[in-house]
Amino acid sequence: MSAFQTSGVTNSGASRSRVVSLDPLRMRARRHHAHALHRGERIWREGVAPIDLWIELLHGNGLEPRAALAFTVAQDFEADQFTLGKLPFEDIEKLYGLQVQELAVFDSLEERALVQTRRGNTVLVEVDAFFLPDMRAGSYRREHAKTTIGIDVIDPDARRLGYFHHTGYHLLDGDDYDGILRPDAMHELFPHVEFVKRVRDSLSGTSLAEVSADLLCAHLLRRPLHNPITRWRAAFPEHVEAMLARGEPYARFYASNVMRQLGANFELLAHYLQWMREQGFDIPVQTNAAARKIASETMVMQCRLARALSRGRSEPCEASFDLIEDAYERVIPALADIVC
Repeated sequence: MSAFQTSGVTNSGASRSRVVSLDPLRMRARRHHAHALHRGERIWREGVAPIDLWIELLHGNGLEPRAALAFTVAQDFEADQFTLGKLPFEDIEKLYGLQVQELAVFDSLEERALVQTRRGNTVLVEVDAFFLPDMRAGSYRREHAKTTIGIDVIDPDARRLGYFHHTGYHLLDGDDYDGILRPDAMHELFPHVEFVKRVRDSLSGTSLAEVSADLLCAHLLRRPLHNPITRWRAAFPEHVEAMLARGEPYARFYASNVMRQLGANFELLAHYLQWMREQGFDIPVQTNAAARKIASETMVMQCRLARALSRGRSEPCEASFDLIEDAYERVIPALADIVC
C-alpha cells in the first residue's frame, strides 16, 4: 500500500518511486480491502465522511485506525446540530507520526499535488463529487457536491489517479481527472488543500493502546458539561416545526446533520471501546452496549420522524429521547469516572 515518507523515514520499510504505471494503480485498487469498521453489519451505513476517509487512509497504510477514535467522547450539541466528527490532527501525529500541513496552491493544483504524491505524501483536497466514480449511486455526473478525497498516486500522462474516499480506495481517469485536477475556471480561487507526511514512526501494540488511553482521558476532560441529549430534547419541538414548515429537503439535511452525526459518532465510540477492551483495558461492557443503543435508537428515531413528517404530523419522539438520554449517562459520565 502507499508509504508516507520523508527523507530517510519510511512506513513499514517501504520505499518506492511515486511515478507509477497504470497496472500498479489497478493492482493497488484491487488489493485494498475496506477496514473491518466498513464491512459487515453497520447501524449507520453512511457514516461521517471525514472520519471514513481517515479510517481507510490509515488502514491502507498498515495502521490501526480504531486507536484514533477516542475523540468521539467529546461530541456536543451545537444548538442546531451535533459536532461534526473529525479526527484531531494532534492525535494523528501522536499515534501514527503523521503530520497534516496546509498546501499552498500557487499555480496549478495538479502540479502541487504531483510534487507531494511523488514525495510519498497523500494530498487531501476538497473536490466536486460530480467527478468521483465511486459516487455512482449518488452525485456522480448528477449533481455538484463538495467532498474531501485523499489523493495517493497521480499519473499525469495517462490522466489517472488513485484516491481514498468514504469507505474505500478508488481510481478515476479521463474527464474525471480533468474535473478534479484541471478545472476550467480555477482563477485565483483554489480549493483548500492539505497534505499528510510522516515525521516519525507510528506507534504499535501496547504503546499505541496506551497513548490512545491517554487521549481518551484528555478528550473526556473536554466532554460537554451537561448532557447534550437533554439540550437537544429541549430544542427539538421547535426543530420539528421548522421541518414541517420547510418540507422534506430540509428534513433530510436536518437528519443528516443531527441524527446521523450523533448515531454514527456513537457507533464508532462503541467500536473504539470494544477495541480498548481487546487491548486489555478494563472498560465495562455496559458502556459499549449503551453507546450502541444511542447509535441504534437514533436510527429508529430518524425513521419514526420521517414517517410522521411525510403525513404532515408532528412527532416528539419522547420514547427515543428517554432511551438515548439515559444511555448517554451510562457512557460518557461513566467512562469519565473510570478513566480520569
